[in-house]
Amino acid sequence: MSQCCHSSQTTQERICPVDKTKGKPVKLITLKSLLRGAAPEKLDPKSTYTFCPSSTCSVVYFSNTGQIFTTADLKIPVFQKSFDVEVPVCYCFDWSRQRIREEIEQTGTSTEIASITTHIQAKRCGCEVNNPQGSCCLANVRETVQQLSAP
Repeated sequence: MSQCCHSSQTTQERICPVDKTKGKPVKLITLKSLLRGAAPEKLDPKSTYTFCPSSTCSVVYFSNTGQIFTTADLKIPVFQKSFDVEVPVCYCFDWSRQRIREEIEQTGTSTEIASITTHIQAKRCGCEVNNPQGSCCLANVRETVQQLSAP
């Protein structure tokens, strides 16, 4: 697989200052790509940023210096923080919960994991700039397919 699904960042434990959820490091390029309005002006390139995956917390990113960015600061909705069926599960190839559900209902199966994997192998993904979590979506897609395929 391409680099998009392999993290070279450290796995240092980082805890969200609002809800105490363990976060995952993200590269500065992710924030630069997805923050809107005046929010990018507040970025500190010397800080390290972390993604908060909690569905009950509005914080999307927090820094080692206590800075936070919430869902209101992003250009796009965040899969982990929204249950809207149109929110992307895969930001690079436009797979939403709705699109996955429709495929399963129409065909009885799902092809998105194979399709996304093919695109990853062809080096077509841009997770670090498209996905708010700054990394590969395949775990989210697998979980969503499993949930929507359950009887």
